[in-house]
Amino acid sequence: MGRIIDFYFFALRVTIALLLAGMVVLVFGNVVLRYAFNQGITVSEELSRMFFVWLTFLGAVVAMREHGHLGVDSLIKRLPPRAAKAAVLCGHALMLYATWLVISGSWTQTLINLHVGAPATGISMAFFYGAGLAFGVPAFLILLADVFAIATGRIDVTTTDLVRESEDEAALDDLPAPALGPLSAKH
Repeated sequence: MGRIIDFYFFALRVTIALLLAGMVVLVFGNVVLRYAFNQGITVSEELSRMFFVWLTFLGAVVAMREHGHLGVDSLIKRLPPRAAKAAVLCGHALMLYATWLVISGSWTQTLINLHVGAPATGISMAFFYGAGLAFGVPAFLILLADVFAIATGRIDVTTTDLVRESEDEAALDDLPAPALGPLSAKH
């Protein structure tokens, strides 16, 4: 099961990269065509907007799995373990509710706009609103898994980083660990 989940998130990362590349090609190509040849790609703005929405929602799923969203957990770190656990579970319950609202609203909008075409491309607007479902369902499952792990004690909320304190910390976490050479061993 772990391999399937890892492959799913690998596929999400590839999709995000392709969406970003598509946005760059559409926008840059449209600019070059407008200024150099006095023409343009009619669907460029609409497609790049759809790509951006999907890129944002899929990126949020990946960040949620990696606990990469920015947040402040200084209060949680100062609470006694039982109170910290209760506070984190309460926060996760609120996130589950908000995610359910996203799923419900996206599903409703997807159904309403199923037969409505976008003005330039004619693509069903259900595709646009479906991005909320593509975010909501995996996010809900990730949150449920976190709630289960916290409730059963597999995640200790007092020692585990459930959020990133700053973007600088996130950037530092991505750097490789420095290799200790012979000079550092002498001191």
